[in-house]
Amino acid sequence: MCGISGIMQFNGRAPDPAQVARMMDTMVPRGPDGDGLVARGATVLGHRRLKIIDLSEAAQQPMVDADLGLTIVYNGAIYNYPELRTELEGKGYRFFSHGDTEVIIKAFHAWGADCVKRLNGMFAFAILERDSGRITLARDRLGIKPLYYTKDASCLRFASTLPALLAAGGVDTSLDPVALNHYMTFHSVVPPERTILNGVKKLPPATVAIVDPDGKMTQRPYWDIQYGAREEEKNFSQSDWEDATLDVMRRAVKRRLVADVPVGVLLSGGLDSSLIVGLLAEHSSQQIETFSIGFESVGGESGDEFKYSDVIARHFQTSHHQLPIDSTRALPALKSCIAQMSEPMVSHDNVGFYLLSQEVAKFVKVVQSGQGADEIFGGYHWYPPMMSATDPLASYAQAFFDRDYTEYCEVVEKKWQQGDFAREFVKEHFERPGADAAIDKAMRLDAQVMLVDDPVKRVDNNTMAASLEARVPFLDHEVVEFAARVPPELKIKDGGKYVLKEAARRVIPAEVIDRPKGYFPVPALKYLRGEFLELARDALCNDTARSRGLFQPAYVDKLLASPEDHITPLRGSKLWQLSLLELWLQSHGIG
Repeated sequence: MCGISGIMQFNGRAPDPAQVARMMDTMVPRGPDGDGLVARGATVLGHRRLKIIDLSEAAQQPMVDADLGLTIVYNGAIYNYPELRTELEGKGYRFFSHGDTEVIIKAFHAWGADCVKRLNGMFAFAILERDSGRITLARDRLGIKPLYYTKDASCLRFASTLPALLAAGGVDTSLDPVALNHYMTFHSVVPPERTILNGVKKLPPATVAIVDPDGKMTQRPYWDIQYGAREEEKNFSQSDWEDATLDVMRRAVKRRLVADVPVGVLLSGGLDSSLIVGLLAEHSSQQIETFSIGFESVGGESGDEFKYSDVIARHFQTSHHQLPIDSTRALPALKSCIAQMSEPMVSHDNVGFYLLSQEVAKFVKVVQSGQGADEIFGGYHWYPPMMSATDPLASYAQAFFDRDYTEYCEVVEKKWQQGDFAREFVKEHFERPGADAAIDKAMRLDAQVMLVDDPVKRVDNNTMAASLEARVPFLDHEVVEFAARVPPELKIKDGGKYVLKEAARRVIPAEVIDRPKGYFPVPALKYLRGEFLELARDALCNDTARSRGLFQPAYVDKLLASPEDHITPLRGSKLWQLSLLELWLQSHGIG
């Protein structure tokens, strides 16, 4: 796992390596084990390395293959690289390293940009062709690995994080009113290519972009999700679907053991992470390292789920690390947690993941994590109503949106009231072919957009801030494709994730499966009190916030007067949503 960066000039002027060096300096936690910078004509590429696969210097980046005329910077992990290497060796390619980076170079030379269709894993990479001067950018199917860029008439800059681009300078940091509406409406999700800043874009998941030396940029998607069973699956019984669920998950978990360092598990005590531990135990004879975090209770809401994670730890005899964290640690950690966010991420579990990652990184460099199961196996409460929804858009918006457009106009000043962009985006996504049923439309949107720019981004940002690589087996693209074929009634039955739960009974204790649904809790940021409330108040009422003119004072005052009375349908604090945006902007000096 690493951090990549680069600059490509279009105007005939030599690029400034110092810009790339500044970008690299902001990403040291993503790659503390090494760095490299290569200049080739109009392009400079930079890399920060976290050593996970092939720990030798032969795998150092930027990796230059002089024989093929290709240079790569790459962030991610390709789990099927040994199989691809064997296939490429059969084509006559010779290798000088033992990792996945060189496999991508050879695969690109053999199959062109379509090589991405052969990769199983998470990745964002840039490949420079010496002879043509072109750069090819690519991002994995589920957007697990990020790739941000700025582009104007003179140059392209790209990096693994948005703050890295800010460090390079010359970025238009004005706010995008469309992205603002998404942030305040679509549960803080800003769909690609937009970010909250006008000058910064993000490459969409499952997309290849080719940038020519004259600055022409073309993009094309290479993957999509199709809902509905295959012909050979249409007569499947429930037992058949359970068998297939375990088969595809076993493969996904086993793939994510590919590493030259130990692999642990973030164990929340819920179904998803517990199943990963159970399946991992089938493949590994070594004792598994597991990690759980907890905070104290606030407002009667439990801040830990240790009693469930302990059940799994005992059952599989893992080397378990129970990490209780006092909320007094959360407040000091918030400043650095927010500063490292590539985009404003409102979920109150961010600081929990941030602190958890800092602790886990003391023991291992790689963990598997359970993100994605709810989105692909139907675990959310808004999916069952979609089965009979006559107006899918209205049903989805009522359950998922933080506020309607009327309230949005009450929140922001008039100059930002330019349209109900979030609702229009969801409407257009629902109208795309490939998902006919209302519930499939909702699950596809969540898998391809919400998941990418909320939980997946959250995990990448907070783990990489601790130099920790997180692998997510539920987002193996074969698992996602399979889950889309499972009949929706087998997903949403009995509170959701039914087929996954029934399959899991063969692997993990039933008391973990049948427990009440939980979340990764940080109650102090849901029920803003004391110092957390004062932090929010200062962020929204200081001179910088006032001069920005973003939020209407009357609305801010209403939230500050009774923050616990203003909770979104998804149980988030409306006050924290406003405060987090301001804190993020102010942390990056955006006035």
